[in-house]
Amino acid sequence: MKLFKSLLIAPATLGLLAPMSATANELNLAEVSNYSSSEEVENISEFYPKELAVTNSRVDGLEARMNNFEAGSFSETTTASFSADMYVGSVDGGDQDSTLAGVQEDSAVMAGYSFQIDLNTSFTGEDSLDISLDAGNASGLGVAEFDGNSSGDGLKVDGVSYTFPVGSSTTVIVGDNTDGSALFTTACAYGGPSNTLDDCANVNAGITNGGAMIGAAYDFGNGLTTAFGYAGPESGLATLESKDAYGFNAAYTADNYGVSVTYGIVDNDEVPNGADDNVFSVNKYTALNAYYTPEGLPSISVGYEVADLGGATPSADESTSFFVGVSGDVGPGTAGVALGYSDILEDADEEYMYEAYYSYPINDGMTVTPLFFVKEKATTGVDDETGVMVKTSFSF
Repeated sequence: MKLFKSLLIAPATLGLLAPMSATANELNLAEVSNYSSSEEVENISEFYPKELAVTNSRVDGLEARMNNFEAGSFSETTTASFSADMYVGSVDGGDQDSTLAGVQEDSAVMAGYSFQIDLNTSFTGEDSLDISLDAGNASGLGVAEFDGNSSGDGLKVDGVSYTFPVGSSTTVIVGDNTDGSALFTTACAYGGPSNTLDDCANVNAGITNGGAMIGAAYDFGNGLTTAFGYAGPESGLATLESKDAYGFNAAYTADNYGVSVTYGIVDNDEVPNGADDNVFSVNKYTALNAYYTPEGLPSISVGYEVADLGGATPSADESTSFFVGVSGDVGPGTAGVALGYSDILEDADEEYMYEAYYSYPINDGMTVTPLFFVKEKATTGVDDETGVMVKTSFSF
């Protein structure tokens, strides 16, 4: 807005200064020199004080009108932040050599991007209205591991939420297309870039089904917090047929360690119930997380989730997720290594993923993160997936 105001003021100021230029041309420069050398004139304004006074008055008036225009059009408490991610890399193995149409060849170099605008407004200084706008094409194999936007090139609303305090210890959030776990605290210090491992094994208990949502958190003030969240489809909230999700979270955070437990209940699709009708199953998830950061050493984070699938999968009614990761500052950047797996059904072989990354800040608004990962494949005849990817992030 300052640039816009300057562009308006500049021509007006030049116009006002035009008469002054004409007046200056009429001056006897020799006399001006004489005046200056005799130190009888201390500044040029003594030659045309009237013209300068009129000019200053007009500029001040224009500036005041512009300030009123700015104050009436934009809230002083509204901020916007922008981010863009660019991805490039190659993945070998997995199911890439399938004969299905559209599947890329092994070791093909792929690229993608994500773009996001976050708008934030506060009405009281303690509340926050947040709107996220996204675009991107980060859906290719390997590129998708960075969990970028894949909605297409058109900018679309990704989430709207309003957060506000109730008393001194309670925070409430309402929103749409926002995770029901928005106020949950997961005890994890690992900040890796991959989609598979960045949730620290809290894969499903921290409900992320979107839709309309409401949540609340309470801070006891001694490091202990609790939270609740609900999310459901906008077409029918909390009905027998709707696919609702409820989550509960408790966490304790100390100076160099933390622990958390998260419990989620998620409605699933209809499952057979004899020959007459189907019923809706309910999946129940429990996730345990912890981290420890020794002084002067990298942090270690662990997580484990167990799921009761409620009969939704005929061959198994339980699944597990596991994670362990180490990360810390290395030189000017941050490095990390981790391993884990997600949603492995009982009696099935674990498909571990291993990753290593280094996040290097080029400057305050630009960071480059190379990632190397291996994803095991338990399916016979399918090779393990090996990827080398680089993400360049811009924030402005």
